[in-house]
Amino acid sequence: MHESDAAHDAVRRDPIEIVSYDKDWPASFEQERRRVEPALRPWLIGSVEHVGSTAVPGLSAKPIIDMLAMVASYEDARGAIAAMEAAGWTHVWEAGDEELRRWSFCYPDPAWRTHHLHVVEYVSQLGRDCLAFRDHLRHHPEDAQSYAGIKQSLAALHHDDRPAYRAGKAPFIEDIMRRASVEH
Repeated sequence: MHESDAAHDAVRRDPIEIVSYDKDWPASFEQERRRVEPALRPWLIGSVEHVGSTAVPGLSAKPIIDMLAMVASYEDARGAIAAMEAAGWTHVWEAGDEELRRWSFCYPDPAWRTHHLHVVEYVSQLGRDCLAFRDHLRHHPEDAQSYAGIKQSLAALHHDDRPAYRAGKAPFIEDIMRRASVEH
């Protein structure tokens, strides 16, 4: 992906705020999944998945529904960008997208998003990692609660500094991924 392919450095207006689990998050995911899957159907491998903290029952999170879709290759899926835009989603460039070989889409807009879709190639380790992390937290409530505490502390320190917030979570996520790989 090149800068011209998407809005570069999408301006974020939503602060980093961790809220209590909302029982409506799965329904919100499902509503957008029903719009996204048909748009991506020609390129989609499997189903669109609900990932991230909002996908873990009981876990406090930023109130943004993270979604994951897998495609065979970006070269073959170039038409997905126009299809997603026709479905009302905005293609944006997020920090790390190019290195992670990920496309990002936001709904309803990049500044005040309620949903964020990550599109990765099926062979990508990132896709498997997102699913493994979600599944681990779903099956290990003590780890989910530890993660909630870390996120709340980081949000209080880095209310408007997304790179610092993400960097602060990284050691915990890496530890969970190491443990998840041993479990499977």
